[in-house]
Amino acid sequence: MNTLQIDHQSFTVSVPSIDTKIFKQLIQRMGWHIAAAPAKERVRLYDPETGEYLNDETMQAIEESRKGIGVTSYSSFDDFANAMRAL
Repeated sequence: MNTLQIDHQSFTVSVPSIDTKIFKQLIQRMGWHIAAAPAKERVRLYDPETGEYLNDETMQAIEESRKGIGVTSYSSFDDFANAMRAL
């Protein structure tokens, strides 16, 4: 009995969610095999003073501030000081 050996190559493919069903059908018809990518691990910041990682709420606030969400800027210290006095 002869065994046919086929070389395989692996690819990483990004498929739009709307096309996932048809992509999976194509894979099945071709006799190929797929595996979903592992879930991305959430980034955590470590606080060496407490020995703990920041919680979800704090990480969300940091991510939003990096995107400019909920951030207020002032053109000068005087503008900042005036805004703080108005609180």
